[in-house]
Amino acid sequence: MHEYYQYNAQQLMAAPKIPLQCMADNDTVFRAIADEMIDIIQAKAAAGQTCVLICPVGPVGQYPFFVERVNRENISLKHCWFINMDEYLTDEKKWVPMEHPLSFRGFMERTVYSKIRPELNVPEDHRVFPDPERIDYIPNLIEKLGGVDCAFGGIGINGHLAFNEAQPELTPEEFIQLKTRVLPISRETRTANAIGDFGGVLEDFPNWCVTIGFHEIYNARRISLGVFRNWHRAVVRRAAYGERTAGFPVSLLQGKDNVLIRLTDFVAEL
Repeated sequence: MHEYYQYNAQQLMAAPKIPLQCMADNDTVFRAIADEMIDIIQAKAAAGQTCVLICPVGPVGQYPFFVERVNRENISLKHCWFINMDEYLTDEKKWVPMEHPLSFRGFMERTVYSKIRPELNVPEDHRVFPDPERIDYIPNLIEKLGGVDCAFGGIGINGHLAFNEAQPELTPEEFIQLKTRVLPISRETRTANAIGDFGGVLEDFPNWCVTIGFHEIYNARRISLGVFRNWHRAVVRRAAYGERTAGFPVSLLQGKDNVLIRLTDFVAEL
């Protein structure tokens, strides 16, 4: 067994290859992510600039805090572009319906956009999801907008960011060049997500997804990740101390100075 999987909290925080910030509990992590989103949005507004964020549906605990602050403090999102990371697809490689319980588009509408006051809300055409029928749209849009200010997200059980599944046959340099695309969801990801998000219904869990590329995430000006689940104990230790490899994609962020992983005390302890 790799030694780093046995690191206690003190050892974990001692010399990670990716910056870590340990926080008390889930709500503290989620509130910090929401506050970071708003800090970036307000800084860009003050500079008279467009704000471009890559947003996840996992983690999602930041959104209630974000919505509450936006409404309470009258924070305009009119200059923002929210580019979501990914979406589940049917076996025909079409978006799952928004009414599907796993639909990320449906989640964002129900939990974020429908809760924000209309006069403050992100313009509808600035709410972007990767589209299997318009694969080039997001990479071209990001280039047109001048890049991504911050990519927010979580980390999958096999180290994936968005649905950029592990591909150990690729070099790190090759993996970093992967852009928005359709791909099958790995067995590990399907199992973990079925347990966490779908009541364990593996039989009906989607087999396909469309995802923003690792290239789009890697080249964001900031990358902000949150981890809080039981199995994140192993994930964050491998991310921070394991080999840099396309077989565990988050490890490719090692050495970058614009990355932060927030974790809970629960994840830090063994």
